[in-house]
Amino acid sequence: MLRLVKKFIQAVLPGVIKPLHSLWNELLGFLFLALAVMLVRPVWRNYHEIEGDPAQFIKFLLSAIFFLTMLGFGLHAFWKARRISRS
Repeated sequence: MLRLVKKFIQAVLPGVIKPLHSLWNELLGFLFLALAVMLVRPVWRNYHEIEGDPAQFIKFLLSAIFFLTMLGFGLHAFWKARRISRS
């Protein structure tokens, strides 16, 4: 009986975990891309407010780095979800 349960788990578990893993990466990708989209306006506003002020330039630089990081994480998560679903 224990052997049958073990065979069942080995047969069913990969078919359940793989789509869940892909879905998890897609949800994370959506979250990161949503954060990146919300940062477009502050980055644009900080860019136009620089005018030689070092504090404004630092605000722009930090917001741009955060935007690029969220965009990169989002794209990477979708790419990883695609790799998981294709394997």
